[in-house]
Amino acid sequence: MTQSGAQQPDGLELRRILGVGDAVVIGLGSMVGAGIFAALAPAAHAAGSGLLIGLAVAAVVAYCNASSSARLAALYPASGGTYVYGRERLGVFWGYLAGWSFVVGKTASCAAMALTVGAYVWPGQSHVVAVAAVVALTAVNYGGMQKSALLTRVIVAVVLAVLASVVVVCLGSGAADTAHLDIGASGGAGGVLQAAGLLFFAFAGYARIATLGEEVRDPARTIPRAIPLALGITLVVYAAVAVSVLSVLGADGLGRTAAPLADAVRAAGVPALVPVVRVGAAVAALGSLLALILGVSRTTLAMARDRHLPGALAAVHPRFKVPHRAELAVGVVVAGLAATVDVRGAIGFSSFGVLAYYAVANAAAWTLRSTPASRVVPAVGLLGCVVLAFALPWVSVGVGAGVLGLGAAAYGIRRWTSARRP
Repeated sequence: MTQSGAQQPDGLELRRILGVGDAVVIGLGSMVGAGIFAALAPAAHAAGSGLLIGLAVAAVVAYCNASSSARLAALYPASGGTYVYGRERLGVFWGYLAGWSFVVGKTASCAAMALTVGAYVWPGQSHVVAVAAVVALTAVNYGGMQKSALLTRVIVAVVLAVLASVVVVCLGSGAADTAHLDIGASGGAGGVLQAAGLLFFAFAGYARIATLGEEVRDPARTIPRAIPLALGITLVVYAAVAVSVLSVLGADGLGRTAAPLADAVRAAGVPALVPVVRVGAAVAALGSLLALILGVSRTTLAMARDRHLPGALAAVHPRFKVPHRAELAVGVVVAGLAATVDVRGAIGFSSFGVLAYYAVANAAAWTLRSTPASRVVPAVGLLGCVVLAFALPWVSVGVGAGVLGLGAAAYGIRRWTSARRP
């Protein structure tokens, strides 16, 4: 087993090529994804006029998680993110459980995002388009982190331009009504928390920067700067979009729509922008899928190094310096799922798993030597993750807890089998 921060054998390390700018862009590509085109509607349905309060709660929890992740990533600049932090600070089991929840949950999310791309690009052949998207992005990632970072820059620029157009059109139209922005929580406290839980996952991509810690230059300086920058930019973008869409549709109208941004520009009197919004959503889904494949493959690499997954997946390409076998394995599994089943409506456990993942990160940050005041952030983050996890719909909680239980059982069986070997 390789301790974080220790050197890998020659040829097994990834290449450190990401500066602050690249890391911020990758974080933006992970967060400003297809979620903002869809998450506002179910959040408004849950919280009603308390949608903006839910967004604020989600942002506070995300900030705490980001701060904890940044501190830990600077100390343990290795691939794997919270899997590594949990292992080093809390013990092997907790690291494994974080890695398990991330790999299993996010693999399903990859397939769901690929199918989302297909649904936007060619609804009648969504499975075919989904598989093609997975193959293409896996090939880009295989070619090295520089290619992945360049494609992410293009995707982020397109998505931000589309979202800016939506904000300008909505706020500049006669349909905008500030009375719709009343932040009284008509959905009740439970509705606000559920909305926060739903909106939180639109922020969750900042962990991708930490997960790629082994490919960041000067990680002790770069990661603590990149994570809050990416999160801050994303919060500004989300708040602007939420305010503009809510001002046009109102909480009730927003809660009933299946395509909130498209319906908002239509209600604002610019139906010609609807196709542009659909293109933006497709491109955003591609960006999310690219970042997800990067994150899952790096966590797979870290777990394979510790033999929690097959050791062959720990290989690093001698030329491109990427975990090529892990990337190919993730690509094959995701493509197989995208080709055969529609998992878009069956990945509620991913939401629960992501909150469990960040709960481990905050618990790990709590163990760092620090003043009592500096422990407030991880404490709030840990509490926030637990509260939001159990505020999710009961089906998501049940399936998510079941998936974590399955992972714990697998870990116990493997330990028991190893102990009985002569």
